[in-house]
Amino acid sequence: MNYDGAEGLEFSGGNTTLDSSVLAELPPDCTVISTESHGVSFWANTGRIDVELADGRPKSYFIKVISKDVGKNMVHSEFESMSAIYDVLPDFAPKPIAYGTYESIPDTHFFLCDFQDMVEEMPDPHKFTARLATLHQNSKSPNGKFGFQMSTYSGNLPQMNEWEDSWEVFFTKNMKWALKLELLAKGHDPEFDVLIPILFDKVIPRLLRPLESEGRSIKPSLVHGDLWYANSGINVDTDECKIFDACCFYAHNEYEFGQWRPACNRFGAEYLAAYHSYVKISAPEEDYDGRLDLYKLRFNTHVSALFKENPTLREQMLGDLRDLVRRYG
Repeated sequence: MNYDGAEGLEFSGGNTTLDSSVLAELPPDCTVISTESHGVSFWANTGRIDVELADGRPKSYFIKVISKDVGKNMVHSEFESMSAIYDVLPDFAPKPIAYGTYESIPDTHFFLCDFQDMVEEMPDPHKFTARLATLHQNSKSPNGKFGFQMSTYSGNLPQMNEWEDSWEVFFTKNMKWALKLELLAKGHDPEFDVLIPILFDKVIPRLLRPLESEGRSIKPSLVHGDLWYANSGINVDTDECKIFDACCFYAHNEYEFGQWRPACNRFGAEYLAAYHSYVKISAPEEDYDGRLDLYKLRFNTHVSALFKENPTLREQMLGDLRDLVRRYG
């Protein structure tokens, strides 16, 4: 966890004391009624803040607190990502309020958004993917390129998001960065000497170049960036699907589904089928499974980098790499 504690500012035990930087982001003249721990995070301390507004109405907020420079980058990343989603489709995400730094503990940083009371159930495939399709289709890259205005964080590691005109070029740089982080975390494996050059020289051009050749093109779409089932929920009061914990960038829309390929994810084939009832598979369609497996490799590489002590994740990533090289190398 990237959290060193904040004595006297805990979210529990009847405590209503908040850092002045957080208080400054709440509505004027509101009264903090309670705080409590809420949710689970690998990287942060998370809580719920209940207030009474000046007119007597209740209101609740979700807060995430992380320490050190990496924490500062992570809360900034989440604010920019969730703001991008909320601007396109406000019914699909909690409203982001602010990010900042504790005045009383300058090495401690926070992200604040509206609180959504959610149940941990899988959403209806068509209802959920209709929203996701709208996000992908209605979003517009500010410069028409692939990338994002900052390096967003998936977990506590940054992603390479530098702007590129070509999806193949962007993905190649993004994938190389993820591999660099994984090698730093787990060390070298002799198999990489054979497999990695084939990945970049043959597999990626074979699967991604056809998307942008022979008159074909793809739109840079805003993607959540880490859309596994635990980053979604259903609002208790409205029954609406919500997504959170985003690490966005503008990508090929199908990149989102690399995260749906691993067996541990609950967004199964019925969700992909539902999504493609709203958005067609990109041409050439015969490369669809290969593209998603390539995108899965990117996700599994990053996850292996996140969890240094788990050797199974390295083997899983190597298995993906071997399979892609066998099929397309």
